[in-house]
Amino acid sequence: MRPAYLSAARHLQIGREYAVQGDARRALAAYHSALGLLRTLPPERTRDVLLAHTHLAFYQTLALGGSTGDEQTHLQLGVSYARSTRDPLARAIAEECLSGLDTVL
Repeated sequence: MRPAYLSAARHLQIGREYAVQGDARRALAAYHSALGLLRTLPPERTRDVLLAHTHLAFYQTLALGGSTGDEQTHLQLGVSYARSTRDPLARAIAEECLSGLDTVL
């Protein structure tokens, strides 16, 4: 099962790199790959932390690149996973996303 976690983490990393380069299409494809792998794994903290990070990265990329209607779902899922896992980094990213949402509204 560990290779699946490593593959999902690598897809997340690649997606973030594409997002930084401005290639939202490839970033979203990498996030989809990570989510596909993670959804096949049984619930556990590592999986849930990776899900939090992936959903939040998905939200950030969609929010910056234009609305597709899916960004709110990814934000809600990312925040939920971040809260339940209590991962400090995921929680900080979730808070940043939520505070940015407040400023937009």
